[in-house]
Amino acid sequence: MTFAITAKAKALAAEGRQVIRFGLGEPDFDTPEHIKEAARRALDGRIGGYTPVPGTPELREAAAASFTESGIPTDAAGVIVSCGAKHSLFNALQVLLDDDDEAILPAPYWVSYPSMFHAAGAKTVLVDTRDDGCVLTPDALEKAITPRTRVLVSVSPGNPTGVTHSRAQLAALGEVLEKHPDVVVVSDEIYQHLVYGETEFVPFAVACPRIADRVVTVRGVSKTFAMTGWRIGYATGPADVIGAMTRFQGHSTSNPTAIAQAAAVAALTGPMEPIWKMREAFDRRRKMMLQLLEAIDGFTVFPPTGAFYCFPDIGPCLNDRTGNTPLEFADRLLEQEGVALVPGEAFGAPTNARLSYACSEDDIREGCQRIRKFVSG
Repeated sequence: MTFAITAKAKALAAEGRQVIRFGLGEPDFDTPEHIKEAARRALDGRIGGYTPVPGTPELREAAAASFTESGIPTDAAGVIVSCGAKHSLFNALQVLLDDDDEAILPAPYWVSYPSMFHAAGAKTVLVDTRDDGCVLTPDALEKAITPRTRVLVSVSPGNPTGVTHSRAQLAALGEVLEKHPDVVVVSDEIYQHLVYGETEFVPFAVACPRIADRVVTVRGVSKTFAMTGWRIGYATGPADVIGAMTRFQGHSTSNPTAIAQAAAVAALTGPMEPIWKMREAFDRRRKMMLQLLEAIDGFTVFPPTGAFYCFPDIGPCLNDRTGNTPLEFADRLLEQEGVALVPGEAFGAPTNARLSYACSEDDIREGCQRIRKFVSG
């Protein structure tokens, strides 16, 4: 649904409509210049051949140093680089799950996870977390685990919710998992640097050291460095899992693009000042969007602390005029007011909608004004 809404928004824009795009989760900033320069330099060198399947030694070293700096001791041999964090996640789930296995997925969830489980032949076990502030509780986790459970997916900061789990919340989940040694955690940490205010980002493996040897940690350069199209993600975890992911990747995509890997080295080893400026801008936009959405009658919004999304409950606004489901609401809003957002059905939340504030402050003001007009009739 994310890409479908974005495609429709682009089609309307091509017809001359002024469309406000709150849909696709993608930074609106350009890739920092020092990263692009690294790609240019790579083009002047010998860059045309295959690289090792799990990535160049330089990038694996840089990724390992990044993991280690965040509290997850890693060497280059323990890293696999893939074609985006999505590819890393897909590879991990394909080697961890078999037919009729179960994977626990807290809802609301990122749209691709159920399909990834399905591709592995596994069953998705959804745990609705909305009544608990979109945080998975230890009791809910314990109830969801069965003898067939093989994977728990953890996403913090979260997409679509913007929720960042605290150290204590993650540690409580780790205490449950200590009793279930067959369950591996796949921790999606693609938004690790996009946290705001006093919020602390804590890796799952750091919060739960007694099960750290059962955590696959996935990160990438897409969101932090405005490199979504460069398609570089990376993972670390148990040696047997990383080895299986490497063999699996070797028979599917082989190595990620060599030039993009050179650029990713510059991202992970270069200056962070451009990234902090982007984060400051996201924080300003976050505060603005939150304030404007809270002023819309029928919208209930909890403050996001990470990523770049607001995820309001719009249930009271759904009716025969605006649409009786978030999908109908999103379609009519786009047609009538030229505002694109993603309906909550895509994320397992049938009364919510996701709005990205990875856009200009002018667009946030105008878009929220149009939504308010649409809702009020």
